[in-house]
Amino acid sequence: MATSSVVVERLILAPPGPVWDALTDIWGWQRTLSGVEKVEVLTEGGFGVGTRWRETRRMLGKEATEEMYVTVCEPPERYVVEADSHGTHYVSEFTVVPAGPEATTVRLTFGAEPPGGFMGLLAKVLGPLGAKAVRKAIARDLDDVAAAVERRGG
Repeated sequence: MATSSVVVERLILAPPGPVWDALTDIWGWQRTLSGVEKVEVLTEGGFGVGTRWRETRRMLGKEATEEMYVTVCEPPERYVVEADSHGTHYVSEFTVVPAGPEATTVRLTFGAEPPGGFMGLLAKVLGPLGAKAVRKAIARDLDDVAAAVERRGG
């Protein structure tokens, strides 16, 4: 199966610690991320490998709820979130890299491995449209994180 991916980077004018905190505060995403309508955390404890949640967003005019789970967590530098929906496996990798004393670069790589058969063919045909929508949603999320962290002064 072919995997398609989208990569978005954003410079945030704050040190890595507060940026990491904002990126991993799933309990606060509903307030921070304008694209998230609801978050239901399914596990107890802090953010780390095994953390699961349901996230509801509006994408392409439709509401969608997906269950996600953390598979890699290397604070304060990197984490990976995975999800499975309608036969497609999704992987989102967040990396946090210092970019000077008071700046951080966040890179989000989002990949999708569509199923075979008709759904796989449909995914290939609609791929560019989907990739554009995903890139726009990721950029908006990172803009929202930057606004929240920079407003707090790091």
